[in-house]
Amino acid sequence: MESGIYTTLTRQAGLMREMQVVAHNIANISTTGFRREGVIFSEHVTRMDDAPSLSMANGNNRHMDLRQAGLSQTGAAFDFAIQGEGFFLLETPQGQAMTRAGSFTPSAEGELVNNDGHRLLDLGGAPIFVPPDAGPVALSSDGTLSANGQPLAQIGLWQPADPLKMTHQGGTLFVSDDIAPSEDATILQGFLEESNVNPISEIARMIAVQRAYELGQGFMEKEDERMRSVTQTLGR
Repeated sequence: MESGIYTTLTRQAGLMREMQVVAHNIANISTTGFRREGVIFSEHVTRMDDAPSLSMANGNNRHMDLRQAGLSQTGAAFDFAIQGEGFFLLETPQGQAMTRAGSFTPSAEGELVNNDGHRLLDLGGAPIFVPPDAGPVALSSDGTLSANGQPLAQIGLWQPADPLKMTHQGGTLFVSDDIAPSEDATILQGFLEESNVNPISEIARMIAVQRAYELGQGFMEKEDERMRSVTQTLGR
């Protein structure tokens, strides 16, 4: 197989991964707190003996778009939205995870949990408890949750030390080995942050990736026909 086909194959594999990522973004246009993902292509150039250099394009790395999304008002007492950089911290069966999805409800035990039952943690890393008879709950911009003027807990906002090393655990959850309290964010009560996926740009990107993939497929088919023709000619 010639180097041109090797190069095209690696590019096609990367384009296929990008198509899957774009499709996942589009499927989560309406998912609260979802963060758009993209694929990073890297070029590897090598030279073997006296042969011309060979360039291989790989699309193996994914990156997350952490830009602020729009806010929608719900009026619910336990719907929280973050303005600025930061994440809520949750306790999951796999360990602690971060999220921007701020829809919570009190569990039967009085602990604030998300739709998957993961407990919301305070600034000290402990679950947040809201007594059933606490009355109307209010939230200040610094995350202090109170009822009838009495503070209950302070919701923690956290930030990874290096956002590039943060990994997507699935859905709207992210993990990082090194996190610290966020000091440049505020929390709004009665709001939820929307997905930061732009549907128009994602659909345009899907069309562009599909066209690029079709061009690569056409090139490989023509190269296959050419190599078959050369083989048949030499075999006569």
